[in-house]
Amino acid sequence: MEKLEIDFEKVNGLVPAIIQDVDTGAVLMLGYMNQEALDQTLETGKVTFYSRTKERLWTKGETSGNFLLLKSIKLDCDNDTLLIQAKPVGPVCHKGDDTCFEQENKSKTHFIDHLRGIIKDRKNNPNQQSYTASLFAKGINKIAQKVGEEAVEIVIEAKDDNKELFLGEAADLLFHYLVLLEAKGYELDEVMDVLIKRHQK
Repeated sequence: MEKLEIDFEKVNGLVPAIIQDVDTGAVLMLGYMNQEALDQTLETGKVTFYSRTKERLWTKGETSGNFLLLKSIKLDCDNDTLLIQAKPVGPVCHKGDDTCFEQENKSKTHFIDHLRGIIKDRKNNPNQQSYTASLFAKGINKIAQKVGEEAVEIVIEAKDDNKELFLGEAADLLFHYLVLLEAKGYELDEVMDVLIKRHQK
């Protein structure tokens, strides 16, 4: 993880840290960090704050076991606020809620953006062990053919009542569709724009 040039002096030694679920994109909570809390977070991989009420370092989950596992840290444009992406282990709020804002944290659609990033990387940095890279190597016709095959397979499974098989085929279709978009050089956001325009009519 690259070195962060944080302006701790600007905010009396403490910077706000916004915690976001790496998979769902949901904002989980807000805490404060000093340099020591940041160092411990980076060292242990568990998000640690400076508690203003306890006046000490406090690792989220140290008593409940509901840790926040560090995935990434970003610094804002003024160098005085952190955006931390983490994977929560259990509820985040001390009241037992998914987030400290009384919101459910169930949607996994944010993961699609993560998956798109992996697909893009496999295209730009291929390796022989990667199935995705092998698809790009075979060209657009093979990728389009795979999308067609997966579409047929999901239609077949839709006629039955096996949830596991249907969801498996749905996942295969979605994955290969994302690969096809990347192969064509189109963004999923462009597809969303079409849907949004249709919805607005």
